[in-house]
Amino acid sequence: MSAAEFSSSTLTIPEVFEAPRHIAIIMDGNGRWAKQRYLPRVAGHKRGVDSVRSTVKACGEMGVEYLTLFAFSSENWRRPADEVSVLMQLFMRALEQEVEKLHNNEIRFRVVGDLRPFDARIVELIKRGEELTAHHNKLTLTVAANYGGRWDIMQALNKVVALRATDTQIHGPVLESDLTQHLSMSYAPEPDLFIRTGGEQRISNFLLWQLAYTELYFTDTLWPDFDHAKLHEAIVSYRKRERRFGRTSEQLLACQPAPAAANG
Repeated sequence: MSAAEFSSSTLTIPEVFEAPRHIAIIMDGNGRWAKQRYLPRVAGHKRGVDSVRSTVKACGEMGVEYLTLFAFSSENWRRPADEVSVLMQLFMRALEQEVEKLHNNEIRFRVVGDLRPFDARIVELIKRGEELTAHHNKLTLTVAANYGGRWDIMQALNKVVALRATDTQIHGPVLESDLTQHLSMSYAPEPDLFIRTGGEQRISNFLLWQLAYTELYFTDTLWPDFDHAKLHEAIVSYRKRERRFGRTSEQLLACQPAPAAANG
């Protein structure tokens, strides 16, 4: 299925696979991990980068096609200025050191969010990384930076309004299909599995539109401790879910192929 064919799960029923095609993660708990060890918060953020590497590798091995990580929300600017500064430095360092590795492993790199507040060097590195890896399709790693779900919906709506203002041939109400093509992740199917580490059970303004029918998984594991085994636990939980998309269990059962007849 091409990106142009991805549609809203409230309009069409997506195909369900044994492993999730798209996993979205809120990487929470870096600061608490550091605090438990009497370390500065920055130590937790640095350790969290190792968990990112591990998760990207595991997703590639498991056949996951899209991995989306919430790195920095539009609300995170409210954090202490020194912590924000450290996060920006870590982000820049990761862009400088990790994108080439993604390229060598045939992983496509994307960033979604409002890039305007970022330093010019960060924006340059993002654009360079996206261009370098644009032709890869083994796994698409998306980093949400200065991203908010409400921002995403509003920027898409504003694009629809601007388009209609210049094209007098477009009439009628705004449809879901009008909006979804302008969302920042229109190139990806909606997430099958959402994971939040750190014990909190909130979506926190992440992919509000796209998570409508996503399976939610919350774990007390702090992000720096999230590894291949923890990811496997989340996927095992996902496989136990019954993804009905508005249908009944009986309808799902009727859709399953009949068992093959025994020979002899």
